[in-house]
Amino acid sequence: MEFEPVIGLEVHAQLKTDSKIFCGCSTKFGSEPNSQTCPVCTGMPGVLPVLNKKVVEFAIKMAISTDSKIADKSILARKNYFYPDLPKAYQISQYEEPFCSGGYVEIQLDGTWKKIFLTRIHIEEDAGKLLHPETYDMHGKSKVDFNRCGVPLIEIVTEPVISSPDVAYLYLTKLKQLLVYLEICNGNMEEGSLRCDANVSVREKGSDKLGIKSEIKNLNSFKGVEKALEFEIERQKKLITSGEKIIQETLLWDANKNIAIPMRSKEEAHDYRYFPDPDLVPLWVDNEWINSIKSEIPELPKNKKLRFIEQYNLSDYNAEILTATKELGNYFEETVKHCEDYKKASNWIITEVLKILNEKKIEINDFNVKPENLGSMLKSVEEGTVSSKMAKEIFEEMTLSGKPADAIIKEKGLVQIIDTEEISKTIDDILEKNQNEVSLYINGKEKLFGFFVGQIMKATKGKANPKIVNEELRKKLNILKKK
Repeated sequence: MEFEPVIGLEVHAQLKTDSKIFCGCSTKFGSEPNSQTCPVCTGMPGVLPVLNKKVVEFAIKMAISTDSKIADKSILARKNYFYPDLPKAYQISQYEEPFCSGGYVEIQLDGTWKKIFLTRIHIEEDAGKLLHPETYDMHGKSKVDFNRCGVPLIEIVTEPVISSPDVAYLYLTKLKQLLVYLEICNGNMEEGSLRCDANVSVREKGSDKLGIKSEIKNLNSFKGVEKALEFEIERQKKLITSGEKIIQETLLWDANKNIAIPMRSKEEAHDYRYFPDPDLVPLWVDNEWINSIKSEIPELPKNKKLRFIEQYNLSDYNAEILTATKELGNYFEETVKHCEDYKKASNWIITEVLKILNEKKIEINDFNVKPENLGSMLKSVEEGTVSSKMAKEIFEEMTLSGKPADAIIKEKGLVQIIDTEEISKTIDDILEKNQNEVSLYINGKEKLFGFFVGQIMKATKGKANPKIVNEELRKKLNILKKK
């Protein structure tokens, strides 16, 4: 029997608001435990939540960008369950009337754009965080940090349409890119700003009937999601093949051991006893509000990539890398305002610039070589003022000092020799000093051409224009051959 997996992903994205969803407490990460709390986010009796308008605006941006249908009216509901980090014993979320439904995120698979369809995007608040001691002894106790209680989230739920772990990885990569482009989430998984739960089942290939699913939690990296899915798909295949029953359950992923551990039986929606929060009125969103936010949507990754390919004649590969972040795309476009060779500029950024960023573990906005300075240096290469070899030396100095290329070229005397007459005299001098090699070349040992080029470059300290050197040297040697 052949099997196929059916995967659906639930992604919680923390919104980049300064304050929480229902109170004025800060959302800043890394603060002292329980220093960013108040009676509202800790659920004290008698308090009333007030919805943060910015949360709704950010959710609208995401809905517009995924072509989701925004509900005229949505309801904030109480999701009831007990957990030590949930002080109210319920979480304010959405269920029967979510903020928006439908929509899709596009991924590129084998050169073709594929839509990953969404079920819904809804607004909710985050719970707190349990801090466990690394090792337990008889006195070991867990602690609770309520700073994260009430931090605003949007939950993005896909349809069960993802067909493999690698497609899940591509989807998550594109989803994160979109959230960061919109500047509504920083996408930092280490800080918990982006968290993913995966629902997976397997079925006989070609069947339209869904199998019994399991949910995998504790996935803190996209690669972790991919590995966890691979593990669970194989586990379910083995169970079915051996005639055992699959139980609908929630699993915890252990990244150190690369195994999924049973946590509890999987809850259904009715287990949470959803009902409308009596302290919050329905959320109404009109077209005027949506249209005002539409104007704030930046050029999205797919559109930017396609434009880069068309406008700058870049390869799909180069355009994909340069549009990975909005900031890198902006850096490229600022660079090519100062030079005309778009391909050279893109290659230089992808190889040399990204190499420095990776080595220093910094972002492009922290890079001390301004795009106009890089463009100016590449322009010098285009004009023949400096060679490609010199450019690398100049660039290295630019990364150390932050000085513009012109200043470094002047200080180090790195201007390339493009005077044909001057180069011709140097060639004559080298040929005169190496008569034996000239004789061997004339008699058929043409590999010595490289020897002469090397001597000329040495004599000019690498400053002679290689193209002119090759052309003039070949002319002179051909004349000597005919004598």
